[in-house]
Order: sequence, then C-alpha cells, then structure tokens
Amino acid sequence: MGDLFQPTHLLIIAIILLVLFGGKKLPELGKGLGEGLKGFKEGLKGVTEPAAPTAQQTAASAPASATTPTASNMEYVTCSRCGGKFENPLGFKVADYVCRACQARS
Repeated sequence: MGDLFQPTHLLIIAIILLVLFGGKKLPELGKGLGEGLKGFKEGLKGVTEPAAPTAQQTAASAPASATTPTASNMEYVTCSRCGGKFENPLGFKVADYVCRACQARS
C-alpha cells in the first residue's frame, strides 16, 4: 500500500481528475472537500469534549429510586385473549395487548 502514493501515481490521478472535471471545477471540489473535512473534525471535537448538562440530562441522572417502578406504582396490562395481568414497567398505553403465551398458540 505504500507504493500507491508514489509521485508518478499521484500525477496520473491528478491528470485523470483534470480530464474528468476540468480546470474550473477542481478548485470548487477542493474547497468543498476542505469544508467537509473541517466540519467532520469539528463534529469529532464536539463528541470528545463533555458538554454542559441540559435539564433533561439532569432529570435523567436523578436517583434511581425515583424512576424505578415499585409494586405500588407498577402499571399492568391485561391480555385481551386470556385475561391475564402482566407488568408494564414503562407504563406504555396498549389498546389491544396479547401475551406471549397467546401469541404462541396462534
């Protein structure tokens, strides 16, 4: 792979690009490529630097006991086929719930 970037290879690639895109388009392509690389580097820089926590992140880092459902506030869903009650820890609203056992029987 080290042989790929020899001066003769780079010269051939430059000639091919010149023929394909013309002399007027090459500076525009170079500018676009440079701006794209700059934006990419800025994006990577933003990922590595920690940002100030937002209100949502602060709320998400609240104590686990406040967000973890307990037996008293546990939501339940009822299977529309067998009538069994099943835990719904995330509290999703389900219009027509069918348990796994009933789904397997179908």
